[in-house]
Amino acid sequence: MDTLMKRLLLLASLMLGCTFVFADTLTLKSGHPESYVVKKGDTLWDISAFFLKDPWRWPKLWGANPQVANPHLIYPGDRLTLVFIDGEPRLVVKPHLSKSPAGRVSPKNGAIPAIDLSLIQPYLLHNRVVEANWFEQQPMVMGGESESRHHVVSDIVYVQGELTVGDKFGIYASGREFANTDGEALGLEAILTASGRVVESGPVSKVELLSSLRETKAGYRLLPIEDDSLMSAYFMPRAAQLTVPTTVLASGIDIRAMGKFDVVYIDRGDTDGVETGQVFSIFKEGDVVVIDGDGVPVPPNDRTRYEKMLAGISADNAVQMPDLYRGKLMVFKVFEKVSMGIILVNERPVRVADKLTIPDSLIASE
Repeated sequence: MDTLMKRLLLLASLMLGCTFVFADTLTLKSGHPESYVVKKGDTLWDISAFFLKDPWRWPKLWGANPQVANPHLIYPGDRLTLVFIDGEPRLVVKPHLSKSPAGRVSPKNGAIPAIDLSLIQPYLLHNRVVEANWFEQQPMVMGGESESRHHVVSDIVYVQGELTVGDKFGIYASGREFANTDGEALGLEAILTASGRVVESGPVSKVELLSSLRETKAGYRLLPIEDDSLMSAYFMPRAAQLTVPTTVLASGIDIRAMGKFDVVYIDRGDTDGVETGQVFSIFKEGDVVVIDGDGVPVPPNDRTRYEKMLAGISADNAVQMPDLYRGKLMVFKVFEKVSMGIILVNERPVRVADKLTIPDSLIASE
């Protein structure tokens, strides 16, 4: 009996090991090229999309070449060739060399980035998520030199408190208060309306508005411009590694259905290990179909009150359908308990409460 048990355990271990290897195997896209010459304006994400079904997995595709592991060493003109090493697809780089003494071609803007910030910059929000009590303690806009209640670029606004001349601030309006499904407060949305510079200090200081995203009004707050509130010049997409339940908390501009390049808030942040550049797959939780008394499946929209009750209390009468794939998002800004992401792949509209998971091709390997 002991020998049989050992054999079964060994067989299970081998099967489990095979699952891990399969899950971590790169899947090449049908019709992929055998080589590619890098062009100006390309990104690592774009190039990987020519070869892979999952372009965010570019580090593994290029992992065998130490030069390619550093995006600052990939330039327009370089030829990337697809090879197989130990059965795994890999890209190797052949630098483009000029016949002139200048040697390698290196454009003014340098090497290609992992993902082009300039492409998604118009869609990114510069909002922040802060602690509500802290926000209420920050310097407040009291009004302005203009008789108007709405202030724009070049206007002088009055701010309660003695500020240092020359300091720059972001001016924020109070937004939504976020909480998770357990009712835990996750933070207050602070909506950037303008930037300003202190031009006169006193019990009530004067601030000149340098830029405006929307009109500034009395009651808005000044927050310091900090390094951790600024975004990277480029992002390095990689798989998220969270194992705790994570969901779409809200849309960036309070719309119901979100698509490509829309911004979303997610209900996890720095304390949960979220980092900029992490990629999540987005799923709608599968419906629960109830089997009625005649043995006929009844979809959620057609249920009677009795059938809805059965779905909630009887596992025998309720069948969970598979989750529905929506797309992928990448995190671009992280706060303590909340993060912001941008939808980069969108097959179906994304909605609040959708589930975020480790990108699908890695789920089995965790």
